[in-house]
Amino acid sequence: MTSSALLRQDLARELAAQGLLTDPAWRAAVEAVPRELFLGDAVFRPYDTRWEPVRREQLDDDEWLRMVHSDTTWVTQVDGIGAREATAPVAGRPTSSGTLPSLVARMLELADVRDGDRVLEIGTGTGYSTAVLCHRLGDERVYSVEYDETVAAAAAQHLRAAGCSPHLVVGDGLRGHQDGADYDTVIATCAVRTVPPSWLWQLRDGGGITTTISGWMLGSGLIRLVLDEEGVAHGRFAADPVSYMLARPHERPPRPTFYAHPGSTREVRVSPDLLDDWTGLFVAQLGAPSAELVRIAEGVALVDVATGSQAWTEPDGAGGGWRVHQDGPLRLWDQVEDALDTWQKAGSPDQTAFGMTVTEWDQVVWLGDLEGPRWRLPT
Repeated sequence: MTSSALLRQDLARELAAQGLLTDPAWRAAVEAVPRELFLGDAVFRPYDTRWEPVRREQLDDDEWLRMVHSDTTWVTQVDGIGAREATAPVAGRPTSSGTLPSLVARMLELADVRDGDRVLEIGTGTGYSTAVLCHRLGDERVYSVEYDETVAAAAAQHLRAAGCSPHLVVGDGLRGHQDGADYDTVIATCAVRTVPPSWLWQLRDGGGITTTISGWMLGSGLIRLVLDEEGVAHGRFAADPVSYMLARPHERPPRPTFYAHPGSTREVRVSPDLLDDWTGLFVAQLGAPSAELVRIAEGVALVDVATGSQAWTEPDGAGGGWRVHQDGPLRLWDQVEDALDTWQKAGSPDQTAFGMTVTEWDQVVWLGDLEGPRWRLPT
């Protein structure tokens, strides 16, 4: 029988081969923390457009252990339904998961966590990354906040089984946790549309925030921000194509079924195919931060629920081009085109060309440098 310890060593070697776990302390943590304790006895896997529950008793022990120690994200909850409670494939959005270990390692290394640091983790999830932090720093220096009471209770049980006892908080992670401040590092295992001011207030000068900036188009950028003595946080985005679930208070609003309105029509200036590019989608989202992206039969649609504005593209006959229809008070495609045109004129660089500046009252993503093109994030 293959032991959990051997599989953890195999996983650590796999991550090291990807250029991760360069710090021996993180490698030791990955080798020490048994991931099977944090996934319970059931997970979801993709099944067509739905999520199929897979239970441990359906597999032999070797197969289950190999599955949970693979470098894979395993969804554990879909729209509040746990994998153990599901009796058949379910439709909906994942609301909790066991993040793939390579992403856990990348976040921890990007965060530049050092021995002795006090860390606030936003999003306990299954508790796996919390346990990795505990192994490195000690339980007393790790604080973790989980929004979902059911998920938090399961994580607490998992952590006890692993012999860990960090400070666990049930609540809105966007408020941080004042009782443990000041923190050296804030690490978010969920994405945010903007950085909550509370994270700045609870961080020591020179401390860092590692998070994913995302939005309603689900474009994402991974960044580490460092707080200076003036209370301003700065940083550049990493190149990694990383995505996390949006923090629940930042999630997309309920949207009715999309019905296309003819609106006004014109030829596009930039191809909607650019929204298939990782950075292209991120830039489009900067241009129209209130819009949700909807994939339709032959193109894309943008919908702003608050104003009823919409834009949708379709092929422009036999010419091989595209035309766009726009309706409502916001010209969503105009906003997207302006942002994408700016990006293309700069040479279509990847996300390392973008940076971000955050204050209590303003958050700006810029291209090139502080004097370059800039987009304000929604407040």
